[in-house]
Amino acid sequence: MSVPVPRQRTSPTAERSPAAENAKGDLMLLVIEDDPAGTFTAPELPEGAGTRVRIRTARNLTEAERLLTDDIHCILVDLALPGTDDSDELAPLKHVLRLAPRHAVLALAAEGDAERAAAAVRVGAQDYLFRDELDGRLLSRAIRYAVERKRADIAQRQLTESRLRAQENARLERGLLPTPLLQGSDLRFAARYRPGRSRALLGGDFYDTVRTPDGTVHAMIGDVCGHGPDEAALGVELRIAWRALTLAGLCGDRLLSTLQQVLEHERESEEIFATVCTVDIAPDGRQAGLCLAGHPSPLITRQGRAAQLLPYDEEGGPALGLLPRARWPRRQVELGGSWSLMMYTDGLIEGRVGPGSTQRLGQEGMVEMINEQLARGLFGDDLLEAAVAQVRELNGGELTDDVAVLLLDRGA
Repeated sequence: MSVPVPRQRTSPTAERSPAAENAKGDLMLLVIEDDPAGTFTAPELPEGAGTRVRIRTARNLTEAERLLTDDIHCILVDLALPGTDDSDELAPLKHVLRLAPRHAVLALAAEGDAERAAAAVRVGAQDYLFRDELDGRLLSRAIRYAVERKRADIAQRQLTESRLRAQENARLERGLLPTPLLQGSDLRFAARYRPGRSRALLGGDFYDTVRTPDGTVHAMIGDVCGHGPDEAALGVELRIAWRALTLAGLCGDRLLSTLQQVLEHERESEEIFATVCTVDIAPDGRQAGLCLAGHPSPLITRQGRAAQLLPYDEEGGPALGLLPRARWPRRQVELGGSWSLMMYTDGLIEGRVGPGSTQRLGQEGMVEMINEQLARGLFGDDLLEAAVAQVRELNGGELTDDVAVLLLDRGA
């Protein structure tokens, strides 16, 4: 027996909530068919079957869009529905698939239209039904199958997207956080990177360290403004360009000027800039040249003395990408016989000094924090791990900006 169900004229908000429908085991079906009578024949389930199909009907795609609400479990699209594109007989179905990407969709076809019904599944419908063979059990089972298949499809797509993001993250991580080239040097290397809380993807912070054939050790750390994948990719490009230019023999102002040209050609907007700090340490390890492009000065710890910022009387140069003909003076600094040099991005110093506080840690607070950790006997990897953890703790949670820290250490 079948019961004709008239088109519902009540407001969608008058329906039971999805939770209430699910509690009763009912299924809400949106039927889109070109039926002048405005009815859809819904086969009735035998008493005690436990599932009732509730129907909302639409005569065209415009009306369907208005009636499509969150309580709809499934959409049944009549493949005979007239479309706007006469060359594509599946145009109405494709429109519904674009309109409701998270809903299960069934195609309704005439028994002699099996080829078009199969094509409907190929373009995205979960299944198809033949009008002449429709009964209550088949309709209920088809809806439940379509809903579960759609959920599985969405879960599989999310899993695939997650894997692709992980692969992208790994590629960017290899580009941003490379293995240092220090073969033949007596310097010890350590580094830490922590993304800000607003993303899992690595941001625009980058660093690198290489030793050239003359024995000079070159180190760099930088920060592209912004935190998206485009900024991360630009950071990778700048890091690779820096390594290539350094191995080619450039340093100081010549290197930074060329690096700025790379940034200007590769950035998506003229508003994008990058801060950079470069250090080139002499082969004997006792002196270094320092260039700052809008970046905070490194921290140095010498044997038997408290940590302090490397002196930089001049203002240095601007961040890369701000001024077309900028210059970056190179300052010679004395390191001494035994020392540790810490380079960092501003994420380390821009956190708050306490939960709810508006005061930032700043460079002075960072120096004080590092001295406390040195007094506890921390050094190398342990020192960096403790510094990043304490900055996060002071901030009362994850930092909003990425943090990159690089440490070069030379024993006596």
